[in-house]
Amino acid sequence: MIRIKKSLLFLTAAAVAVAPGLGSAQTYGRQLPVRYVQEAQRDNAALIAEFGGAETGPRAGYVDQVGRRMALQSGVDPRSFRFTTLNSAVENAFSVPGGYVYITRQLMGLMNNEAELAFVMGHEVGHVAANHAQARERAASRNSVGGILGAILGSVIGGGFGEAIGQLAQQSSALRTLSFSRAQEYQADQLGVAYLTRAGYDPAASATMLAALARADALELRVQGRDQRQTPEWAQTHPNSENRVVQAAQLARSTGRAGTGLINRDAFLAQVDGVVVDDDPAQGIIDGRTFTHPDLRLQFSVPTGYLMQNGTDAVTISGSAGKAQFSTGRFNGDLQAYMAAVLQGLTEGKVPLQVIDTNRTTINGIPAAYVVGRAQTSSGLVDVSVFAYQFSPTQAYHFVMLTQGGQGVGAFVPMVNSLRRISAAEAAQIRPKVIDVVTVRPGDTVESLGSRMAYRDFKVERFVSLNGLAANARLVPGQKVKLVVLGARSRA
Repeated sequence: MIRIKKSLLFLTAAAVAVAPGLGSAQTYGRQLPVRYVQEAQRDNAALIAEFGGAETGPRAGYVDQVGRRMALQSGVDPRSFRFTTLNSAVENAFSVPGGYVYITRQLMGLMNNEAELAFVMGHEVGHVAANHAQARERAASRNSVGGILGAILGSVIGGGFGEAIGQLAQQSSALRTLSFSRAQEYQADQLGVAYLTRAGYDPAASATMLAALARADALELRVQGRDQRQTPEWAQTHPNSENRVVQAAQLARSTGRAGTGLINRDAFLAQVDGVVVDDDPAQGIIDGRTFTHPDLRLQFSVPTGYLMQNGTDAVTISGSAGKAQFSTGRFNGDLQAYMAAVLQGLTEGKVPLQVIDTNRTTINGIPAAYVVGRAQTSSGLVDVSVFAYQFSPTQAYHFVMLTQGGQGVGAFVPMVNSLRRISAAEAAQIRPKVIDVVTVRPGDTVESLGSRMAYRDFKVERFVSLNGLAANARLVPGQKVKLVVLGARSRA
């Protein structure tokens, strides 16, 4: 099975409709609806697998501890909550109505103290405590357990090519959750601030956390642009605006506790020291238009202007002329049977596809085969192509492509022709980026430390964003800051 990162999380599965739990903290509070708890338990393992796996060890225990401290403030029985750290390279956190709360390692790397982590946990706990289950049920009605392209092709038949393309661009999947209204997110922030204050943290951490997300979003757009990677998901699914930061600061001041309370910066930095940031080589690396998987020893490139998103089981590609997905499946040495199984999985046997073209070929020395099918939809014809590669007698990989009827593989021809094996030497050169917490020494400056960041460009800008510093900040000897450096290559 491919182990590749899912760069798609949407930050809430339960939004705030009311504001429960604003009284005194309770050791035991109301119970969550049994149905929601059962659904959360049922989907948890699949969700974790979909989004890169769960971290274990001291950092995971630390997140759980902070999350439970916030859950105690919610008015919901804190035993109802489960807190999981996900191995995902997107800056995000989310929750489901049954009390399961998830946060990514990438978002933790952006934080600078425990109070900021507590605010995010409080925000998500607030969504659960608010019990906005009706919206969650609407989400569930639109998302079924299964593969992304399977759901997409179903929508092609039902709603036409345009709907299918729109859904694939959004990366719909079985475990995708909803974004909610601006007012609901503001209320979740309000709950987060209230929980922070009651738990003894500095409520001002709410505003500094939201400001950090805004800076990261702006830098991401500046560095990469929308033609390479999507905006960080928190920014997509939340009103991460200046108004939201201002409101959080006002809420913090209204408590009379802003600037006081716990932040536990050193304890937090000790936990994120060594955490992987950006892509994990064990899940594959996106670098511009190129995807490389060192463990699978393969590489391909997408057309200019196309987006890639990593998933645990697939890489999804979207652009102006169509959508595609790279994945794998069971293989017994017969490429024709393999492709037929892929198509069968997409249509679930319910939609007949007219085969337009099928053939065998060789791509960069790799035996390959392709089939192009065509389906009639309410909005016109859609071409569904499968391009499969035999890497060994027992291992194959494939692209599935959706294009407008008559285009076939179309704009994806350079992509399917680019797949190649990489050498052991090439694979060995791929190393993870990790956070290194260092102590400022006399003479260190923003520029000197920024120059050590393991990026090709925007080194100083990344350094100040990561540490919540002003560009003209003066560093103080003894101060701790985060760098992103190259780490050792570990084997999965």
